[in-house]
Amino acid sequence: MQLEKPFRILLYYYYNPIENTDAIIREQEEFCEAHHLLGRILIAPEGINGTVSGLQADTDSYIKFMENHPVFKGITFKVDSASGHSFLKLNVRFKLEIVHFGTEHPQPPLEPGNYLEPAEWREMMKTEDPDRVILDVRSDYEWKLGKFKDAVTFDIHNFRELPEKMDELEKYKDKKIYTYCTGGIKCEKVSSWLKEKGFDNVYQLHGGIIKYGHEVGGEDFEGACYVFDQRVSVPVNTVNPKVISHCEVCKTAESDRYVNCANSACNNHFTICEDCATKYEGCCSEACHQNPHRRIYDGRGYYLRGVNSKLYKDNPDPNYVRKMGL
Repeated sequence: MQLEKPFRILLYYYYNPIENTDAIIREQEEFCEAHHLLGRILIAPEGINGTVSGLQADTDSYIKFMENHPVFKGITFKVDSASGHSFLKLNVRFKLEIVHFGTEHPQPPLEPGNYLEPAEWREMMKTEDPDRVILDVRSDYEWKLGKFKDAVTFDIHNFRELPEKMDELEKYKDKKIYTYCTGGIKCEKVSSWLKEKGFDNVYQLHGGIIKYGHEVGGEDFEGACYVFDQRVSVPVNTVNPKVISHCEVCKTAESDRYVNCANSACNNHFTICEDCATKYEGCCSEACHQNPHRRIYDGRGYYLRGVNSKLYKDNPDPNYVRKMGL
């Protein structure tokens, strides 16, 4: 019998105007610190975007707090279980946009595309439709790890570069566009932007890849899903899974494990197989492996850097850190 994991990871966003961002930032910091939550929360005039981790009781309290908040009523959460924290610190900060799209005048989505629930998306994937275009709006290091079968992808390293690809998108103007991303936040902006540019038939996967995996088993999503916490990648497909990424060291072995190079002077973010990870102790090359400042590789390839949350400062004892799953 599998034991229930004690921690929860919450992924969420909500577009709704925030007038006093400073007050919301302080409120989020105080609540998270009081409930031992770690993570990354972005506050902008257009809304909130966050991922936090904590014990189940503390994350339940946070969900209730947000659902009853006058600014965030209507918010929804994607919830994963975990054996420990998925972050090393708490970081709540102001941004002009909760996800930076790169347009000249930042604004919340005006008219996003039509939502498709996970079950509807799965049925759409099964149909043969020459007018259908499945559009991955994520960055290259994300879709190289995993993407929907037959998806159109773009050679971009940051989401803000996507508007520069309009020339590539123009040929799909008369097609039915189905957009998707990790949790839905990027699709809100992209689908609204496409409609402003004259694309008439625009849809989006409601809740993104994560919700799709939770609700319908992730069918036809190939590879793993990149996430922005210590897990780095998570499995999605329990129906017809396959690995599509390869080790960047040996160039041959299939692998969906992303790490940062153990050489701190390099810190390259790359996929590596088990054999190469063992041989080079988490490094991306022999040169990095020989570097005298190489960090100790513990199998995760995720390294402590600038931990400064109040939780950690008030409890510097390593035993406490281990107990909290850090």
